[in-house]
Amino acid sequence: MADPQRARKMADRIKEIIARRLDKGIRDPRLGFVTITDVRVTGDLQHASVFYTVYGSEEERTDSAAALRAATGMLRSEVGKNITARLTPTLEFIPDAIPENAAHIDSLLAAARERDEAAREQAATASYAGDADPYRHDDEDDEDDHPGDDAEPFGRV
Repeated sequence: MADPQRARKMADRIKEIIARRLDKGIRDPRLGFVTITDVRVTGDLQHASVFYTVYGSEEERTDSAAALRAATGMLRSEVGKNITARLTPTLEFIPDAIPENAAHIDSLLAAARERDEAAREQAATASYAGDADPYRHDDEDDEDDHPGDDAEPFGRV
């Protein structure tokens, strides 16, 4: 098993190589605006998972995924030429769910803001269900409440 630091360096290098190659262009008209977000390399440096996002519609995402699958061999050759490793790792392209997760989190935050605002509005017009101060105080005259207060404690007479 390789050093984790070496695996991270190789992942960063692979990310840079693939991004540069995609920037130069691939002769596939299906490839849209692709951004490489992350690369993870296994501990034995044999496999690299390349995470990407595509800006556009669902159709553009599926077309770009097909274009990346078709270009995997060429991109692996490019990686093999530019890294200093005995073996070139296999590449697997995985669509990254960051935009969908971010949109979901934004919708959750908006819903929470609406509920907070509704609670604030309700609290502004709310009144007490009972007395404003439901606690007993020592200065109150409460002889009528407890008729046995004059009796001796512990039942002595």
